[in-house]
Amino acid sequence: MTEEEFLATYDPRAYPPVAVTVDVVAFTIRDGRLHLLLVRRAAPPHAGHWALPGGFVHPDEDLPTGAGRELAEETGVQAGALGRVHLEQLGTYGAPGRDPRMRVVSVAYLAFAPDLPDPAAGSDADEAAWVAVDSLGLPDAATLTGRPVQQRPGTTRKLAFDHTRIVADGLDRARSKLEYTPLATRFVGPEFTIAELRAVYETVWGDTLHAGNFHRKVLSVPGFLDSVGATTDRGGARGGPRARLYRAGDARLLHPALLRPSREEAVR
Repeated sequence: MTEEEFLATYDPRAYPPVAVTVDVVAFTIRDGRLHLLLVRRAAPPHAGHWALPGGFVHPDEDLPTGAGRELAEETGVQAGALGRVHLEQLGTYGAPGRDPRMRVVSVAYLAFAPDLPDPAAGSDADEAAWVAVDSLGLPDAATLTGRPVQQRPGTTRKLAFDHTRIVADGLDRARSKLEYTPLATRFVGPEFTIAELRAVYETVWGDTLHAGNFHRKVLSVPGFLDSVGATTDRGGARGGPRARLYRAGDARLLHPALLRPSREEAVR
């Protein structure tokens, strides 16, 4: 039998239906806190619950295109302008029963970008908002292995489906990416001080870092930062010397890595 003959007689209805969706874990920093883009579902299932922006993949698009489209629809950023957004595949979630409608496999994407606009809810959502991650009652990453992933009791924004697991995985990936890649420089301007860069690390990691140690470490990583050869116009809030300005270097991986304090203690 030729391939043409096989396809002419092939009946996809002979197999149980399976749908593919994309979900986007989109982070940005607002007012010194890490925020996550969420939408409040307008219709069942899980009507009234908060969820990641996402939806069914269109027949004529690949997965990254679908993720970019969903992010653009909820943030108002045109798909063609998403070049400044870091978008990477996070993982695949396909446990039976994760969606009561049918068997649905979701491919989740992780997105980072600075200064994303206020979101606009799509047709299938009542509301869209940037929500502070520390208000979601997420479990610590160290407690995830082999245990159900649930929000802490008393959390008011209940997440739909298995999105608590997806968000927790996305947060852990984001924190890890800052250890071994220059991704933190995506959250500052083209020229920045080391104090501004340290604030990004503190916000995403949820840890207070020693200023002097951080300064020494980032300057010891080859290719991480390039000096601009200039300083800020004025000193800090308490006066003092003006801070030197830097820009992102050409390094794609950080070696040595900038380990989180908890991980740094673990490897000693």
